[in-house]
Amino acid sequence: MLKTLLKSVREYKLVTILTPLLVFFEIIIECIIPMVIAELVNKLQSESGMRIEDILAYGGVVVVLAILSLAFGALAGLTCSTASCGFAKNLRRDMFVATQGFSFENIDRFSTSSLVTRLTTDVTNVQHAFMMITRMAVRAPFMFIFAIIMAFIMGGPMAWIFVVVVPILLTVLILVIKSVMPLFKKVFKKYDKLNASVQENVKGIRVIKSFVREDYEEEKFARASEEVCRDFTRAERILVIQNPTMQLCLNIVMVFVLSFGSYMVVSSGGEALGVGHLSALLTYGFMILSSLMSLSMIFVMLTMATESGRRIAEVLLEKPALSEPADPVLAVKDGSIDFDGVFFKYSQNAERFVLSDIDLHIASGETIGIISGTGASKTTLIQLISRLYDVTEGSVRVGGVDVRDYDLETLRDNVAVVLQKNLLFSGTIAENLRWGDPNATLDEIKEACRLAAADGFVESFPDQYDTYIEQGGANVSGGQKQRLCIARALLKRPKILILDDSTSAVDTETDARIRAAMREYIPETTKIIIAQRISSVEDADRIIVLESGRISAIGTHAELIRSSEIYRDIYLSQNKAGVEEVANG
Repeated sequence: MLKTLLKSVREYKLVTILTPLLVFFEIIIECIIPMVIAELVNKLQSESGMRIEDILAYGGVVVVLAILSLAFGALAGLTCSTASCGFAKNLRRDMFVATQGFSFENIDRFSTSSLVTRLTTDVTNVQHAFMMITRMAVRAPFMFIFAIIMAFIMGGPMAWIFVVVVPILLTVLILVIKSVMPLFKKVFKKYDKLNASVQENVKGIRVIKSFVREDYEEEKFARASEEVCRDFTRAERILVIQNPTMQLCLNIVMVFVLSFGSYMVVSSGGEALGVGHLSALLTYGFMILSSLMSLSMIFVMLTMATESGRRIAEVLLEKPALSEPADPVLAVKDGSIDFDGVFFKYSQNAERFVLSDIDLHIASGETIGIISGTGASKTTLIQLISRLYDVTEGSVRVGGVDVRDYDLETLRDNVAVVLQKNLLFSGTIAENLRWGDPNATLDEIKEACRLAAADGFVESFPDQYDTYIEQGGANVSGGQKQRLCIARALLKRPKILILDDSTSAVDTETDARIRAAMREYIPETTKIIIAQRISSVEDADRIIVLESGRISAIGTHAELIRSSEIYRDIYLSQNKAGVEEVANG
């Protein structure tokens, strides 16, 4: 996990290394200052006394040391913040890039809300831990070691009291960490659920309001939030044990040092232990115990960050399920498609196949309709063409070449898919359409909109093609969104165009205009139209009827009316006038 995370340090290696070095020098100077002050106090207490020049000299040394300590500390703070923020930036970028390379199979393993939590909360936790490791995790142990050494130099055997306390505090720390680690593992899973609830609510706010379900959703969110709060509270109750324990040990040690040290100063007349040495010993005692308290904070932060780091590493180490071939094909000859003995299931552990025994051959330029009842795996079938998933058995060929032999970018550049769930991005209409062709001119954009029957409503907007689209296309209707997505796909001029129920929100007349325009504009492109209504596919060259992941029938509209009971039932349920057509055979 650490090796994976540390790869994201990259250009911030220098400042990462500089931070502990600067902290090291800061600590050395801090540990020297009490010794200089102790010498000053002892000399002031001596019978010979001191001249004002000597006092000023000691004071000057202390001031210089304090300034140097401040300078090293400030520089360490600067390098530490630069390194930790840069590390977090790289970590987020690396995770984002990794998710962009995932296949659908990979994405199915992580929920969207979980990925959001990992990119935000988990990265923040790891950033704070990184900051602590490069500064506090260096400062605390070095401070502890140097302060112990100086305590023995200044206080002799009395310093053993600090050594005796350490095992007690370490035992408490270990017990606390072992208790809270399982709680943090649970709480991050609940964070994912909480984010899922927020995401679902924001996305479906129109449905929630239309069904007046705000109270129900608020209650559901409150329950998820309460679970997170409850687990964090349990963890905090355990964590708070360490602070009183530290304070108790600190007070016991200080009482002992003051009592026994004062007795030694008075009884020996300052010969066995001077006032300066006693004050230095107290200062080093505070340093030792404060460094232990800092270590306890670090362990707590690291305990939380360890789970976050593991979740981040899962994303970074996830191998894309689809691999590029060693010698990829870089050109698609035509839009012919061949399914040869295709079987598919989403997971190797799945009990049944989603698609079974698919043998299908589509000529380049042919228009194919696909129709079925709900849940027959129509969308899954077409996802195999652009290799969003790999077949479990058999092969899919495009242009006579197995899709697994293509360069993925080449293949997907030649297959345009207008998905069932249409998505527009924040930006102008023109910017969204140029996803199909980044170099498209305004005239080409207008032509694509005309073919997709989108020009009328676009040109009715005050800003026309410069109209700003809100996130997810929230400020356009479902039908408008579908037509803009079709225009975007047409601009790609693909070898294969797939419309996955992407005209469901437009009227039948507009649907017919779009199909006619596609025949005119891209006659050589293979067109696959998935639809719920038969009117969208009845003029296709062939229509495929799917049933439970298998091909039930293939033929023209007229042929299927006669030969396919499934097709006939769908047709009759949608078209009462069709009863006469069926009766006349």
